[in-house]
Amino acid sequence: MAALFVVTLSLLIAGCVFFGKKRYLDHTVDSLDLEKYAGKWYEIASFPNWFERNCFCTTAEYALMEGFVKVTNSCRKGSPEGKLAVATGKARPVPSSNNSQLKVQFQWPFKGDYWVIALDEGYQYAMVGHPKKKYLWILSRTPGLDNEAYQNLLRIAEDKGYDVNRLQRTVQSCSQ
Repeated sequence: MAALFVVTLSLLIAGCVFFGKKRYLDHTVDSLDLEKYAGKWYEIASFPNWFERNCFCTTAEYALMEGFVKVTNSCRKGSPEGKLAVATGKARPVPSSNNSQLKVQFQWPFKGDYWVIALDEGYQYAMVGHPKKKYLWILSRTPGLDNEAYQNLLRIAEDKGYDVNRLQRTVQSCSQ
């Protein structure tokens, strides 16, 4: 009977450690200061997705509004000299997430998850993911990101269960 108790207790502890770790790996940053996050961000790399097909020089701009964050995504279509394409949406923080999880809506009634999963303390670079690992973006306040910071973000993404081999670098050579 004592052996059964020890085995059961061991399995319970192991399960808690495993599930606790998995939950940690999916965790977003502890909090996000929306005022510091506001402004222009350059896409350094991302998972390929249909809504950014043939995009170059992709940027996102966040502006605080009354009750939401205005999101303006833009890119050059087809080439760095291509026509500017712009999409505007609204983001709202998920309750009890300390602003690190947002719901973004570009077209009613569809909303998407926007999880800030890594953030430099000076708000100079960030990584945004999705709870089902469908999307991943590496963002920077400048069109480039030093290799050490980039490699660190890759390690974080991998630790959180993202397939970093899917990441594609974004061309940022446009003359704006």
